[in-house]
Amino acid sequence: MGKIKNNKNRRQDPQDMVNEDIRFKEVLVIGPNGDQLGTMMRREALEKAYELNMDLLCVAPNAKIPVCKIIDYGRYRFEEQKKARDAKKKQHVTEVKALRVSPVIDQHDFDTKLNRAREWIEDGQKVRIDMRFRGRMITRQEVGREVINKFSEQISDIAEVSKAPAMEGNTLSVVYSPKRGK
Repeated sequence: MGKIKNNKNRRQDPQDMVNEDIRFKEVLVIGPNGDQLGTMMRREALEKAYELNMDLLCVAPNAKIPVCKIIDYGRYRFEEQKKARDAKKKQHVTEVKALRVSPVIDQHDFDTKLNRAREWIEDGQKVRIDMRFRGRMITRQEVGREVINKFSEQISDIAEVSKAPAMEGNTLSVVYSPKRGK
């Protein structure tokens, strides 16, 4: 009979049932090489794992007969953490950059905002253009829409409109994203 390992010092996932945490009377055991060892009582399965100086991990607790695998739990946790780190490295968070323009924007200012938006879109960022109507300008929304349409024409070679121009209170907003395939 092998010695029983103390699990209390190990950090484990709350969903992982390992060694003494397994409370099922009978379990189907899979060996360390993937071979099926058959149905055993929990105590027998634990002793078998301890003989091999390994741990017993419950991989399918909801099965008709719960399935447990004999593995090195420390190595298993390391591999899982490594996979999680790699997945986190590969994920890409797209940030939406915001630019504020006026309905009565000057040509030089317009060109400056356009160049800034182009830089961000070429870097793979989304760009949101906010046009705030102040005072009586709210009654002349067509002037603002003309500026937005001009902006859309100028940037259409590298960007597409992902959110059409829409009024939100006194602000007209449009979102551009990089074209697919660029």
